[in-house]
Amino acid sequence: HSTLFPLSAMAPLPAPTAASAFLFHAPPRGHHHHHKPKPASSSRPTTTLCSAAPSSTPSLADQLEPLSRMLLTDKPTPAADRAQRPTPEPTWVNPSRPRPTVLSLRRQRRRPAANHPSSAPLQPLLRDLRALPEDADLAPTLHAFFPLPGSPPTSSDALLLLNYLHPSWRKTLSLLSYLRALPADAGFAVDTILFNVALKSLRAARRWDEAERLALDMLDSGVPLDNITYSTLITAARRCRQFAKAVEWFERMYSPASGVLPDEVTYSAVLDVYAQLRMKEEVLALFDRARGSGWKPDHVAFAVLAKMFGEAGDYDGIQFVFKEMREVGIKPNIFVYNALLEALGKTGKPGLARNLFEEMAAEGVEPNARTLTAVAKIYGRARWGRDALQLWDQMRERKIPADSILCNTLLSMCADVGLVAEAEQLFEEMKNPDLTDVPQPDKWSYTAMINIYGSIKDADRALQLFVEMLQSGIEANIMSYTIVIQCLGKANRIRDAVEVLEAGLERGLKPDDRLCGCLLSVVALSTGEETELVLGCLEKFNGNLVKLIRMLGDNQVGTDELKDQLKAVLNAAETEVRRPYCNCLIDICQNHGLPARRPRELFRFAQGYGLYSKLHIRKDDEWLLDLRSLSVGAAKTAFDDWMAALSERVTQGQPLPQSFNVFTGSSTHKFAQGLASAFAAHLEEAAVPFRPSESQVGSFVSSRVELVPWLQTSSSSSRVVAG
Repeated sequence: HSTLFPLSAMAPLPAPTAASAFLFHAPPRGHHHHHKPKPASSSRPTTTLCSAAPSSTPSLADQLEPLSRMLLTDKPTPAADRAQRPTPEPTWVNPSRPRPTVLSLRRQRRRPAANHPSSAPLQPLLRDLRALPEDADLAPTLHAFFPLPGSPPTSSDALLLLNYLHPSWRKTLSLLSYLRALPADAGFAVDTILFNVALKSLRAARRWDEAERLALDMLDSGVPLDNITYSTLITAARRCRQFAKAVEWFERMYSPASGVLPDEVTYSAVLDVYAQLRMKEEVLALFDRARGSGWKPDHVAFAVLAKMFGEAGDYDGIQFVFKEMREVGIKPNIFVYNALLEALGKTGKPGLARNLFEEMAAEGVEPNARTLTAVAKIYGRARWGRDALQLWDQMRERKIPADSILCNTLLSMCADVGLVAEAEQLFEEMKNPDLTDVPQPDKWSYTAMINIYGSIKDADRALQLFVEMLQSGIEANIMSYTIVIQCLGKANRIRDAVEVLEAGLERGLKPDDRLCGCLLSVVALSTGEETELVLGCLEKFNGNLVKLIRMLGDNQVGTDELKDQLKAVLNAAETEVRRPYCNCLIDICQNHGLPARRPRELFRFAQGYGLYSKLHIRKDDEWLLDLRSLSVGAAKTAFDDWMAALSERVTQGQPLPQSFNVFTGSSTHKFAQGLASAFAAHLEEAAVPFRPSESQVGSFVSSRVELVPWLQTSSSSSRVVAG
């Protein structure tokens, strides 16, 4: 037998499928979160297949092997959420008792400007210090200006010099070293204030190691740390993304030995640190503890809470933020509004986000570029073309300045809602910055426009814009190549797609899993020799995937061998592309006339791995099959498999509900692939008694009275597959 699937058996190419649509609708890659490593003594991972020596009593490995064959390895995903903690109600404070202050009495107040010493006598020294190289030793220059023992610097001189040298952390540390080295008879003592100024310089320069070393030096030297010191260290650690260090210094600050209390800046900073670490319980516990001590949350704290709940998709938590703000009596500012809008968008509440945006305008808060970026993303995801146009008009009328992120988001929104002309107008304005105040297009701008042309299957304009981007000196990213290749594949320009891919490989392109999925969709759309061209390119960087495709075409390959190869391919792929991979593989089987059993085998393997776990919804009086996440080929296979299962239930005399519903989606998106129309044709060809629903677009319904006779007259489930 041949190891290649027979090209002569390939069926004529049908209309373009929706298998490749995963690229634009697949969720973005998540942030990387490290899992705790497993102990070295562990026998083996649960997802690794291994064989044990035969024995009279099956070993534990043998008993667990059937389970291991049904599991896929986990890719980097966010750490498992902690135990769900109920969202607290707003903190009640007894109005008859005064609230204790959270501000330490040792908090230093800024000296009024009128009392600052004149900097005129120090101007010559400042000029000399600024003229020195960045890593120069300041001691000789300082000794010349402050000769000892007669004229040591005063505390005011030292503070003023540190403030002036704040932008240069190296000179700041050199000055601090000079001050600490002054002899005791000079009458100068380095106090906490000077250390705090130096720490702020290190924080501004994001030099965490030097900042922590200086703080530890303060402890060793007996210099007391006040709440400004701790706050500066915590905020410096947060700015340097040293979140564990921020928590460590906060816990040290909160210990009784420190003798200081956190202030509003510290609380807000630590809340943000806990939120960055996804420590939801600690955030809420600290918030309750701080509120109980009399702390009044500021706008920063509420923005942190809104962002945390939004990242978690916790709508109840966002409601908690609204309640607490009303309790405290704080009106949102632009930063809080932005955080709330982004949170509502991530929780899938576009209507509430729109109401909040209108409330923001009514309150007189002027939106900025970040606000409009969040709203544009929300409207694009919700497919709200009318609201998107209104947002566009408002920006034009108010002449709101736009940055690159906002312009690129608007282009993506136009792609989502089908506003091709508006996207072209904005893109032309970006290419002529002298006429408008918008930034010039970057690689993301070009990618968004290529995406639009690819969605409307205008391969010529997509390829022309891609070439223009390269000629203008903008290096295309992996997404640009993926979109162009996919667009050319849909237009049946397979050779052009292969040329673009080979050119990208020569320019150093590193294919990812999404590009591999795109090439799978191109394989599904190709015929004859063009199929081998695409497989040849794909084999250069994903040989296992090509091996799997050839195994699908080999009638001699058994089920177990095929399943093992599929599992190896899926384990090597990112989590978000595993189901699209299976969709495209099923399309390849159907479009290329591979053995008839292969689509059903792939579908059941993927279903066993949990990739199609949410297709079936059973109610007391209705069973529903949700096909929205599938390609055309995978949707047909899923429906045929469902009919086979129902036929078996009828044969066994098991009960069935009153009605059945198949949902393919409304296809209201201008660039939708038309799953509903393709599925309707499949129903008509198979003569299955399902009809379009009168109340819901994209829904096909049938009753038990209509469906059971059809199932009974079907000789076997293979008849459904043949239809």
